[in-house]
Amino acid sequence: MTVYSPKENHSGAAVVVFPGGGFQILAIDLEGTEACNWLTAKSITCILLKYRVPSVPYVWQCDCRPHNRSISMPSLQDAQRTLRLARFHAAEWGINPHKVGVLGFSAGGYLVAEVSTHFKTRLYAQVDAADNESARPDFAVAIYPGHLALADNSIALNPNIKSHITSDVPPTFLLQNEDDHVDSIEDALSYYMGLKAANVPVELHSYAQGGHAFGLRPSKLPVSEWPLLVEKWLETIGMTTQ
Repeated sequence: MTVYSPKENHSGAAVVVFPGGGFQILAIDLEGTEACNWLTAKSITCILLKYRVPSVPYVWQCDCRPHNRSISMPSLQDAQRTLRLARFHAAEWGINPHKVGVLGFSAGGYLVAEVSTHFKTRLYAQVDAADNESARPDFAVAIYPGHLALADNSIALNPNIKSHITSDVPPTFLLQNEDDHVDSIEDALSYYMGLKAANVPVELHSYAQGGHAFGLRPSKLPVSEWPLLVEKWLETIGMTTQ
């Protein structure tokens, strides 16, 4: 994990960033350092996580959705540990321990859903005093998330997520394009419906065009303005107000 602090005007908010990469690689610049550059410019501390990825075969054309939670267990363990470390070092890093959220892209978006729903039980042996802190994010942002729908053309939710959704899941922001041919719009829709049923505050944005894996890089398409939507959403839920 690498901590990026704002140069001035700390808002107190912090975001743990999970890059995507299909649980095989990490797009550490497109969906990592570039996101941190944006967040720190908005007075938000960024904690970039280089999480472990499973050593399992991955082919884009296969159904590699991690319905078995053990597939993404190392990644989830790392996510839990990082949230606890952020809170443990909150005073040192200029963070409000009640304003620590997560942002993930693609497979990292699935990790956002996992850590948002699997926070009540620590999934690894205690390391130190930091593990007494909470692993629950205070807010969650999933950008073109994957692996959430149970099947193509279905909004049935992955049971690893569905079975753990309660009203304690943090407020969530979802964004996915209808022409995303890597992770489908149903991935966002399935999670949206699951959260809505549990009365979790959730905001969903969908665009006709934009595809997948665009990160924060600008284009002529409206979806390129998604960071502005997230900024406004963080204000409305009270995470970036002083």
